Amino acid sequence: MGAPPQETVLPRVGTAPSRLPRWLAAVIWFARKKPLGTAGAVIVVLMAAGAIFADILAPYEPLATDYAHMLRPPSAAHWLGTDTFGRDILSRIIYGSRTALLVGFGASILGATIGAAIGVASAYFGGRVDLIVQRLIDIVMSFPIIVLALAVVAILGSGIVNLTLAIAIPFMPRIARVVRSSALAIRETPYIDAARAMGFGHGRIIFRHMLPNVVAPFLIMITAFVGQAILLEASLSFLGLGVVEPTPAWGLMLRGAAVEFAERAPWMAIFPGLAISAAVFGFNLFGDSLRDALDPKLRTG
Repeated sequence: MGAPPQETVLPRVGTAPSRLPRWLAAVIWFARKKPLGTAGAVIVVLMAAGAIFADILAPYEPLATDYAHMLRPPSAAHWLGTDTFGRDILSRIIYGSRTALLVGFGASILGATIGAAIGVASAYFGGRVDLIVQRLIDIVMSFPIIVLALAVVAILGSGIVNLTLAIAIPFMPRIARVVRSSALAIRETPYIDAARAMGFGHGRIIFRHMLPNVVAPFLIMITAFVGQAILLEASLSFLGLGVVEPTPAWGLMLRGAAVEFAERAPWMAIFPGLAISAAVFGFNLFGDSLRDALDPKLRTG
């Protein structure tokens, strides 16, 4: 007798034939549970795509002047109009996203990295070190971010690098305070005691065992501060203390739309202002939803 025929097992309706990759499942869960955060992520992705592919997407060179077409309203040739030098506003907005993201992510990552290291070190050593560090943080945090950024950029000067540093410095104490609260709980865990018992140095315990365990608040703070960094960059550039001409930047475009052009060429201020608002709105939505998703105390399902 031959082997009995094998029973054919049909998959149940509604079940996937194979499991999804973990990252794809996380994206699908985030899209279902956090629709506003997904909308913010779409804005961020579109902005990043515009910055990466600006050479392809921009219809004109952002620095090209055309004095025969100055202050032209939106048309088929210039979708968002032109400025006082005949430069295409749409092209400058697309290229300006590069400046916004470069300064935004640069300042957020730099400020978050140094601030996280300060917060973890303050929590780890405790005692007098923690007391001194926290009082210094209180002093710095007593000043508004824009005031500190103005003071730093006034000392360092204008330019993208100095502007990034000027925005990153006010972020450091705020990130240090948030990370310290998480690091205080990590310091009391058994594996930190075991690392001390094995004779590991302070630097190894801080960088190898404590910093990796504050990744969640670290990522949340980076995302939350990118929107603020973009707004600060636009504000400082508008005041003439940030990015300088002829670099495409949204704040500079608003500065160029001076009061005398408010009625004659309102598109010079409307479209850069909408770009800044959309970028800040997108990053804030995404950051808030990411915080809710990564914080177990705020997770709803």
